[in-house]
Amino acid sequence: MADISITAANVLQGADARIEHGTFGATLAAGQVVYEDAADSKYKLADNDSATAAAKVPVGITLNGGANGQPGTIQKGGDITVGGTLVPGTTYCLSSTPGGICPQADLNTSDAVVILGVAKSASVLDLNIQISGVTL
Repeated sequence: MADISITAANVLQGADARIEHGTFGATLAAGQVVYEDAADSKYKLADNDSATAAAKVPVGITLNGGANGQPGTIQKGGDITVGGTLVPGTTYCLSSTPGGICPQADLNTSDAVVILGVAKSASVLDLNIQISGVTL
């Protein structure tokens, strides 16, 4: 699977960003996809592994990095500069790599299909998380 190579320093929220503040439950970098752990309400890395995807429903993409217990800002929707190169018009999904983002075409058998959004340009993703309920 070819995940987007993200430069954390280049991750930026868009003007229409819907954001949320919380606490990290692991060491995270800007540009990673996270879920909110029901057990401790902390943000942790999400992945599309069908065995765990139901419990790790992604809520957004980190806008900053930090260690376990530190505050974090998560973008839940709207335009986001993901810090990596996108192909305009391509649908991007949650990867099987924890926190990763990949093109939909790179999903594999047994991956849960979680759409993150569609690329508006070579750097901006229209973040609109959709949980399909489908496993390939």
